[in-house]
Amino acid sequence: MTLRCLPLLCAPQIQGATMADRKYIPQETKLRLFSEAAGHCQHPDCLQPLFPAEMGGDKHIAEMAHVIPHGEKGPRHEERPDGEFEADSFENLLLLCPTCHTKIDKNSPSYNRVTLLMWKSNHLAALAHKQGVHAYEERSQVRNAITAAMAENKAIWKRLAPCEGTDFEYDPESESAKTWSDRMRNVILPNHLRIQRIITANQQHMNEAEHEAFAQYQEHVRGLIERHVCGVSGRAIRYPVQLDGIFA
Repeated sequence: MTLRCLPLLCAPQIQGATMADRKYIPQETKLRLFSEAAGHCQHPDCLQPLFPAEMGGDKHIAEMAHVIPHGEKGPRHEERPDGEFEADSFENLLLLCPTCHTKIDKNSPSYNRVTLLMWKSNHLAALAHKQGVHAYEERSQVRNAITAAMAENKAIWKRLAPCEGTDFEYDPESESAKTWSDRMRNVILPNHLRIQRIITANQQHMNEAEHEAFAQYQEHVRGLIERHVCGVSGRAIRYPVQLDGIFA
């Protein structure tokens, strides 16, 4: 019996004596996987969003795939490293859509360990290339590339974000709460991730204060992902207002 699909946002349901040696994958590992995948399949020829718009943006299709399986059987088992090895470690997992997960396991000779780890290592660069993220020659060009997404996020935040005393605060099932959740997953977070990729590709233009503001911004976005995607509340830090002036 093998466990092919591990849901991203909940613990795998392990049943039967043959599964006793498998460990619960920590929530922190799942969060890190999602964060580093930026919400997209890590197969470089796919890169499809793992929260499809046609599913409302609040349901994911992500599957955690093992590079090397548990035990002595399964795809790529012959490439298991010598010595101590943790199959459920972050280093041995990647995030794929169901189709790509099936492909790599059904045709494992074509998808060896080195290939899969290279996908994971180069994922953000591949995603940036697909989305037209560039390294610019001038600070002003970087600023222009991120301004629209920053402005859209700020406009949505001002119009829809909950404030003290609103029905959202007391009724998470209200229409305003549902609208806010939808915009967060389908607009704000994708914008944040794109902004991060553009800034990362152009860090050579940043000064020390901007590096500090960007580090705080990255932590802010991680917290938003944990709260709005993974359901871990109370961990997001405030948006660093210093970022508003980056590359200005």
